[in-house]
Amino acid sequence: MNTAPVPGHRGGRPVKHALASGSALVLLLAGCGGPPTAGVPKAATGGGPTAAEQLYTEVNAMTGQQRRDKLVPLAEKEGTLDLYTSMTSEVADAVLKAFEGQFDVKVNLYRAGSETVLQRIVQEQKAGYQGNDVVETNATELFDLNTEGVLATYDGERRRMVQEAGRQQGWTATRMNLFAPSWNTKMVTSEQAPKTWEELADPKWDGKLAMELSDSDWYLTLYRYWEKQGKTKEEIDKLFTGMAGGAKIVKGHTVQGQLLSAGQFSVAASNYTYIVEQAKAKGAPVDYLPLVQPVIARPNGFGLMKTAKHPAAAMLFADWMLQEGQELLVKQGLTPAIVEGDDPLKGVEIVPIDVAELTKNGDEWSKRYDQVISNGEQVDGK
Repeated sequence: MNTAPVPGHRGGRPVKHALASGSALVLLLAGCGGPPTAGVPKAATGGGPTAAEQLYTEVNAMTGQQRRDKLVPLAEKEGTLDLYTSMTSEVADAVLKAFEGQFDVKVNLYRAGSETVLQRIVQEQKAGYQGNDVVETNATELFDLNTEGVLATYDGERRRMVQEAGRQQGWTATRMNLFAPSWNTKMVTSEQAPKTWEELADPKWDGKLAMELSDSDWYLTLYRYWEKQGKTKEEIDKLFTGMAGGAKIVKGHTVQGQLLSAGQFSVAASNYTYIVEQAKAKGAPVDYLPLVQPVIARPNGFGLMKTAKHPAAAMLFADWMLQEGQELLVKQGLTPAIVEGDDPLKGVEIVPIDVAELTKNGDEWSKRYDQVISNGEQVDGK
C-alpha cells in the first residue's frame, strides 16, 4: 500500500466552497502524481450519470451473495482502489491489511487530517482530476463533500442496518467516535475520576486538565445538551470557562492520548474512547470507564465518488466496511455503526452531534470554542 504522512490532529472546521487555487492547486496536483485528467467524467457538471454512478445504481438493487459475486470479479479486474482517509495509522493499517488479504485489489492510500482530506478532494474535483474512488472520514467533512455534489448514492441491506444518525445523503457511517473524559490512573483514583461533565469545571483540575484544539463539535453538542436540560447561557459559559481556565490545550486526539499516558496532565476532557482503549490495551495507565454521560458521538464513514476510476473496488470496499470491517473495527477498540448481538452501550445515554448545524454555523461555533480555549495554555506534543 502507498501512504502519505498525516498531521497529528483532526481539523474539524467546515471548509467553504471557494478553496485554494492558482499555484497552491498546481502544487497539490503535482503531489498527486500528475496533471488534471482531460476526460474526467461529468458528475460534478450536471452532464448525466457517470459510468461509476451507473454501476452503483445497478449494484444498489442487489443483495446478499449476488451483490458480492457481482462486485468481486469487477473489482479484481480493476485491480486498484484509491482511498483517501483520516483514519489513524493503526486503524488504517489493520483495515487495508485485511481488505487486501481478502481481495486481489491493491489499495493506494492517502491519509491525512480530515480537513486536509476534504480540501484535497474539493481542489481535485474543481480541477477535473480523478484522485480518489472513495473517502473515509468525519461526518462534517462528508457533509461538506455531499454539498459539493461529488458523492454518489449508496444503498443496500447493510446500510439500512446502520444507526439512523449514520445514514445520511451521500454518505454512510462505518463507526461512531465517542467523546468522553479520560484520566491517568496513576494520578487520578477511581473515586477522584469525574462522574459528570460539570465536574471538569472544578478548580481542582486547574493545570491538570487537557482540552483538544479543534473540538468545536463536542463543544456545540454539549452546549446544546445543557441548554435542553434547562441551564442558562450564563451557566453554560461559566462551565466551559471553568474547564479552560488553566487547561492544557493539545493539538490532536492521538497526541492528547499520548501525553495523558505519559502523565503530562491528569485528565483529558474529550478524547475518543477508542484511542484511550488502544493505549489501555498496550499497558498505558489510562481509563475512561465508567463513561461520563451523556456520551457525545460523532459518526465517521465513507462516501463513493461519482468520478471514481475504480467504482467496483470502491463499492466492494464500502460493502466490506459494513460487513467484515465492522468486526475488525471492534477489535481495534472502535464503536461500529452496525450493532449486532449484545450492545455494549445499552443503557448509556448517547447524544449525536448535529452535523447540519455544525456545517451550517460551524465558523461561529469554532470562533466561540476558540475563545473558550484561549484561556488555556497550548502544549506542544513534540
